[in-house]
Amino acid sequence: MSDAKPTSRWREIAHNGLWKQNAGVVQLLGLCPVLAVSTSVINGVSLGLATTLVTALSGASVALLRQFIPNEIRNPVFIMIIAALVTCVDQAMNAWMHGLYAVLGIFIPLITTNCIVMARAEAFASRNTVPEAALDGAMMGLGLTGVLAVLGALREMIGRGTLFSGAELVFGDAGHALVLHLVPAQMNYQYLLALLPPGAFIGLGLMVAGKQWLDARARARAALQQAAATPLPEAEAAQ
Repeated sequence: MSDAKPTSRWREIAHNGLWKQNAGVVQLLGLCPVLAVSTSVINGVSLGLATTLVTALSGASVALLRQFIPNEIRNPVFIMIIAALVTCVDQAMNAWMHGLYAVLGIFIPLITTNCIVMARAEAFASRNTVPEAALDGAMMGLGLTGVLAVLGALREMIGRGTLFSGAELVFGDAGHALVLHLVPAQMNYQYLLALLPPGAFIGLGLMVAGKQWLDARARARAALQQAAATPLPEAEAAQ
C-alpha cells in the first residue's frame, strides 16, 4: 500500500499536466508563445522544451526553499528564482543553438512572465514536496509542448507544405535531411492564413474543441460502463 499511494499520486500529477489540466487547451495559459511561435514544429517544440525545463526546475527550487521564504514576499522571490533559471536557459541557447535562439527571440526571456511557470510555483510547488513539484512542472511543460507541436505541425503543413522545417537550427547540417516536403519545394507554396495570427487562433480553437469532444466521449463511455455494471433492483430482476 505504501508504494501504491505515491505511484497513484504521481500518475494523477502526470495526467493533470498532460491532459486534464493541460495549460494550452484547458487552462489557456501562456497563449502568447502558443500563438506566436507555433508556425512550425521545430519552433514550437523548442520553446516548449525550454519552458518545461524552467517549469520543472523552478517548481523543485520553490518546493525546496518554501520553508525559508516569508509569506509576504513569496511572489517576488518566486519571480527571482524563475528569472535566474530563464537567464541560464537563454544564455545556453545563445551559446549552443544561436540560430534557433535568433528565431525564438524575445520569447525565451519572456518565459519569466509565463503564467504557467508562476501559477505552478504558487499553486503547487509552494505546497508540495520537491519530487512532486518537479514532476508537476515537467508534466505541465510537456503538456504545453504537445500543444505547440500539434499546432505547429498543422500550421506548417497547411501554411508551407512542409514538416520539420528549421531542423538544421537544432541538429546542424544533418537537420536538412529531416525536412519533409509535402508540397514540392519548386512550387513555392504558401497559405498565409495558416501562418498569420488568425491561423493560430483557428487552430487552437479546433484543438480546444477536439479536447472537449474527446472528454465528453470518455464521460459518456464511462457512464455506459457504470450503468452496465450496476445490478438491477430485485423487483426489476424478477420481471
